[in-house]
Amino acid sequence: MGRRARILGIGMAALVMFASLAGAKEIVDMYGRKLSMPDRARKVVSIGPTGTYLLYAIDPTMLAGLNFPVRKGQKRYLHGRMSRLPVIGWFGQGQSPNRETLMMIRPDVIFTSKLDQSLSAKVNEQLKVMKMPVVELTVDTLSEYPDAFLRAGRILGREGRARKLSDYSRKTLEEAGAVVGRMPREKRVTVYYAEGPDGLSTECDTSRHVELIRLAGGVNVHRCVSRNPYGLEKVSLEQVLMYDPEVILAFDAGFYRRVFKNPLWRKIRAVKTGRVYLIPSEPINWFDRPPSFMRFIGLKWVLNRLYPGHYRIDMVKEARNFYRLFLGVEVSEGEMRRVVSGSP
Repeated sequence: MGRRARILGIGMAALVMFASLAGAKEIVDMYGRKLSMPDRARKVVSIGPTGTYLLYAIDPTMLAGLNFPVRKGQKRYLHGRMSRLPVIGWFGQGQSPNRETLMMIRPDVIFTSKLDQSLSAKVNEQLKVMKMPVVELTVDTLSEYPDAFLRAGRILGREGRARKLSDYSRKTLEEAGAVVGRMPREKRVTVYYAEGPDGLSTECDTSRHVELIRLAGGVNVHRCVSRNPYGLEKVSLEQVLMYDPEVILAFDAGFYRRVFKNPLWRKIRAVKTGRVYLIPSEPINWFDRPPSFMRFIGLKWVLNRLYPGHYRIDMVKEARNFYRLFLGVEVSEGEMRRVVSGSP
């Protein structure tokens, strides 16, 4: 190689190095470490589903790993590459992610949230050893999503996209607050949240799992303090009969199909009047388990089911717009009508 060629080679290497440095930024992660990451992240993961879904809404092409495998019924609503991504697992309920898979992926940044539960000392040490930025997003409640979208968007270089999602989230909360604010307290609807195949698991009124009932101005009939953050409080049918709720929100499709045929359940006011509603669940549950941004369309759905006379909205049209914005998919009117009804 001649002298001129060597000089050009050195110059090109310097330019590449400069470009690499110019395209990077330093961030301080949740452990107080100053670490470098690209201005526009290419590979990110979250160690909990809440963060994974938030990141998906911002840009599904940068997700490099999932907490759970994609279900067959979800595929029609999600980006095609989701089914090909490795499953890293998640934190919570005794679970922990696959460290080897994380090391193989080498994400530009790892996200976590308080909803992933407190990280054990062992897990914290593992994350520190990986030398990858770990960023916490605060999304304990829906009210924190607008800012969480903006923060994630700044970190990932997707500010414009994040702003659209943040604006929709904020407006939805303001809209619900205005409707509920006009509702006299004595007119508030009583609600029982039925979980499990028998409908006899539920949540305390203070639980984060039933946040939508509170935000929609409903009165959760099961008043107590949760014994653990995972919920699923067991109750008896006698208790539900005593509660006699005006509305039942059903999580399980099997329970929903059986409840109108059960002579004991048919004694309850909500069943008598036909006000038992199956919560939509595609591609992610609109109400809970796992908590995600889908709860914003879920909030509109609950508000409409509790107070159809006060909150008039074309749920099919609104849901189609929501899927277009948050999921990037076009859903036909007929298909969305099926989704909104909760039909399998």
